[in-house]
Amino acid sequence: MKRFTQLFTELDQTNRTSEKVTALVAYFTAAEPDSAAWALYFLSGRRLKRMVTTTALQEWATEESGFPAWLVQECYHAVGDLAEAVALTLPDKESALDLSLHDLIEQRLLPLRDASEPAQKQLVVRTWREMGAIPRFLYNKLLTGGFRVGVSQTLVTRALALVAGVEAPIMAHRLLGRWQPTGDDYRKVLRAEGLAGEEPGKPYPFFLASPLEGSLAELGELDAWQAEWKWDGIRAQLIRRQDQVVIWTRGDEMVMESFPEIVKAGEALADGTVLDGEILAWQGDAPEPFSRLQRRLGRKAVTAKMRRDFPVGFLAYDLLEWKGEDWRPRPLTERREQLEIALEDAMQRAKTMMESLADDVNVTPDLFATLEPQLVIAPPLRISPVLDCRTWEELAIKQQESRGREVEGIMLKRRTSSYGVGRVRGDWWKWKIDPLVIDAVLVNAQLGHGRRASLYTDYTFGLWHEGKLHPIAKAYSGLSDAEILEVDAFVRTHTTGKFGPIRAVEPLLVFELAFEAVQESTRHKAGLAVRFPRMNRWRRDKKPEDADTLENLRRMLRQVPLK
Repeated sequence: MKRFTQLFTELDQTNRTSEKVTALVAYFTAAEPDSAAWALYFLSGRRLKRMVTTTALQEWATEESGFPAWLVQECYHAVGDLAEAVALTLPDKESALDLSLHDLIEQRLLPLRDASEPAQKQLVVRTWREMGAIPRFLYNKLLTGGFRVGVSQTLVTRALALVAGVEAPIMAHRLLGRWQPTGDDYRKVLRAEGLAGEEPGKPYPFFLASPLEGSLAELGELDAWQAEWKWDGIRAQLIRRQDQVVIWTRGDEMVMESFPEIVKAGEALADGTVLDGEILAWQGDAPEPFSRLQRRLGRKAVTAKMRRDFPVGFLAYDLLEWKGEDWRPRPLTERREQLEIALEDAMQRAKTMMESLADDVNVTPDLFATLEPQLVIAPPLRISPVLDCRTWEELAIKQQESRGREVEGIMLKRRTSSYGVGRVRGDWWKWKIDPLVIDAVLVNAQLGHGRRASLYTDYTFGLWHEGKLHPIAKAYSGLSDAEILEVDAFVRTHTTGKFGPIRAVEPLLVFELAFEAVQESTRHKAGLAVRFPRMNRWRRDKKPEDADTLENLRRMLRQVPLK
């Protein structure tokens, strides 16, 4: 644990990439595999489920510190992080606990899962008493499932690649998939050579686009670029290997249970095929709003009715693997051509499967009718169309159609580009449409988190309807540091009421909110919800009565009728 604490401190105290990589290399070179596996688990963004309630932690910390409950609560609000507040309110002492990270997890964290609350309290308090402030803080972060440190997945990958002596893309691929925080799996990650028969469902690292910031003219001739719609769905890879079909999202989740029709369509792909694409709500020949797709997320069992009411599809736009061969180093033009062949091949396989069933004397027409929706490859599996435009001006006109088509804009991909790892500027650009905007009034405020824990930075905004302000959105990003300080001072001097951590304020400040879409919502009192709201600017030139109305927002909904 001392070595892991030292690593955390070194990563937390520097913004230099080189110093972070040096610290990671030193740790993974010296750490025992069992502890290094857990460190990698946490540094790569994985976390244990919360094992103790926040209420219990606050109660135990109050008893152990000797402070009154209100003071511990105020410390929590001031710091904005329970793990840190608890670590700071407890008596400071030298750490007497000499356990490795692996032993700490196995002996002081995992046993909490099945323990009674008194037993949990005994083990947690005992651990607190044996730790100094920083190890105690880390223990609390692991305990609450909130461990974060200022190091990216890319830097962790780079450091491990240096330790293993392999290229960074190879290490990035190894870190995906279903590896466990064990010494054996850690040794496999660091191996010098690949293993035969590796996990068939393992995805590739995703290649990410950068926002288009310059002019189109700076990109050169349009002929050098492939233009596609930027789809508004869930980025995923459809993997067909060794008679298995896996759907792996960019969020590191396998979602086969939520989308069984896509799995069935994937069975028609040739073995050793990996497609990069988007899961979309789909009806007829067009995508549907993202809100429709949300009805399928997280489902462990999808009924036939749900499949009929909320149909989905997988729109493929790149080929990463074909018949077991890695196609990522090849230029986009070759990958696209082979992608079209791969999907046509899948279509023929699906037709053969259907014909075989139709000819089977044991399959009655009624049974065939029940099987057909599970085997037809379209619309569950389609190819993302390439936009046919001859000039940048034509493409700009096409881009203005995005919102009406339920897409976010246009993707521009260099035709000669290979499929990279992570965000590599220059080859893939996302040209998004301008957001929708509306002027709203600040009505509530709440303290932020982390470094903003002592400032009111989380805001609720309202729109006018029948002479009253109705809350419509929450936002916390978009203001400068100076503006945040100014709004914080306003909140403290214009509070009209308190509701737990929330302060109601005088409705005097107007802000322009930007957002991507509007949708009807039964979960919001206003009956409407906006997607990805953020503060675009402070409208100091407007009075509260000049702010927009719910009807204005509803008109934006009508601009793009929901299907």
